[in-house]
Amino acid sequence: MKKENLIVRLTLEFAINIVNYAELLEDNKKYVIARQLLKPVTSIGANVREAQNAESHSDFLHKMKIAAKEVKETDYWLLLCSSVETYPDCKELQEQIKTIERVINKIIITCKSK
Repeated sequence: MKKENLIVRLTLEFAINIVNYAELLEDNKKYVIARQLLKPVTSIGANVREAQNAESHSDFLHKMKIAAKEVKETDYWLLLCSSVETYPDCKELQEQIKTIERVINKIIITCKSK
């Protein structure tokens, strides 16, 4: 039986949640922020999945570092959304991105130490 890959699962679930949130933003005519938020979130999961089939240790690390950068951008957009009174609540999404950030950072630290 294959062991579940935590970061792959977390990033996919998060992307689905963000897609739903972006649709809510678009329903409220917040199109620009919805698009800005979708870009880094979909990149996080894509890079994490690409890293699973990396050609080398350094390729894996590079893809995870890109994912980490996209996490920071996502965190920024969610902070912005949470700071504007007319935007839907995103506290749960902010908690999710912090969890993803901790896992990715742990992976990068562990990878660098090898």
